Amino acid sequence: MPPEATESKWSVRLPADCSIAAIRGVYDLIRDAFGRQHRLEIDCSIVDKADVTSIQLLLSTAKTGEAQGRPVVLTYFSQSLRNTLRRAGFTTDAMVEQHFRQEKDGV
Repeated sequence: MPPEATESKWSVRLPADCSIAAIRGVYDLIRDAFGRQHRLEIDCSIVDKADVTSIQLLLSTAKTGEAQGRPVVLTYFSQSLRNTLRRAGFTTDAMVEQHFRQEKDGV
């Protein structure tokens, strides 16, 4: 799966389908971007299908970045991804922020 076009050279936009059926392609997209950049911004704005596998991948990416001293920032959570986070047990914004470094509205 080729990287999606974004405004920032440090950014990658997740595809609409981040469910288990498409997670290998999402993994490849993140892995390729992570390998090319010191800082990685992951735009989650168009995610329409998400499940626990996408949450696991994002958590793993965030933890890997933290362990390597490489910032990983998630931006623009879609409503579908927010709903999936809630179903996965992240019941408050504080819980999400504890595990995922975020920028709200690109800030």
